[in-house]
Amino acid sequence: MALKEISSNKCFEGFQKVFEHDSTELKCKMKFGIYLPQKAESTKCPVVYWLSGLTCTEQNFITKAAFHQAASEHGLIIVAPDTSPRGCNIDGEEESWDFGTGAGFYVNATEDIWKTNYRMYSYVVDELPHLINGNFPADPDRASIFGHSMGGHGALICALKNPGKYKTVSAFAPICNPIQCPWGQKAFSGYLGPDTGKWEAYDATQLVKNYSGPKLDILIDQGKDDQFLAAGQLLPDNFIAACTERKIPVVFRLQEGYDHSYFFITTFINDHIKHHVKYLHA
Repeated sequence: MALKEISSNKCFEGFQKVFEHDSTELKCKMKFGIYLPQKAESTKCPVVYWLSGLTCTEQNFITKAAFHQAASEHGLIIVAPDTSPRGCNIDGEEESWDFGTGAGFYVNATEDIWKTNYRMYSYVVDELPHLINGNFPADPDRASIFGHSMGGHGALICALKNPGKYKTVSAFAPICNPIQCPWGQKAFSGYLGPDTGKWEAYDATQLVKNYSGPKLDILIDQGKDDQFLAAGQLLPDNFIAACTERKIPVVFRLQEGYDHSYFFITTFINDHIKHHVKYLHA
């Protein structure tokens, strides 16, 4: 599959690049950011996948999160895809910020007008890793995943639905129980239809109840002053209760004074990188 390099910038002795390719899963052109540390010039490196939140592109994380120094020091490749297909000319895809373009919710849509293109789940767990492993010095046996908000939801479900595929998972302010919140209900009814039984396959709080795989050590940071926490969109307590019931280790840190923004992510990104390193370099 041909990759077209869109940009390349030297950063902490490695390179932050953006590539474009024709996606077989999404039937459109897609971009992703990839940070290649200097270490990747001489050996295969572990890969950490980052999934962004609503309205984001591949640019938000690579320009705002300040992860490059830690990734360079620990020899990590970091991959940040876009959050949805784009330019598919589907009726309604540009109408709202929390559904359609920029809001793929990391599901495989089953409803007619969305199901051809809106297959972000398969893109993230199958197509993208295949592309990365085939074109870059990535160690396919050492991968992990993290994300923010809608992307935190994506990271959690990808890890829970694919035991052993990711060495660990972490999240910033994830949408933990989408079948119970307005964002999730809007997205899931649109992409998956009215049968709420289908929705449970993409809900971390539901998935963790049936998880049976290698031990998964989950780290979640949540800003205490996050407006979406107060609005009932994130529902971390439901996820923590389900993890506790199943004796699945989750470190949940409620961070005083922090909101939902990239200022919050930047503050704690190094802790998350260290969390991933612990398992990727084990």
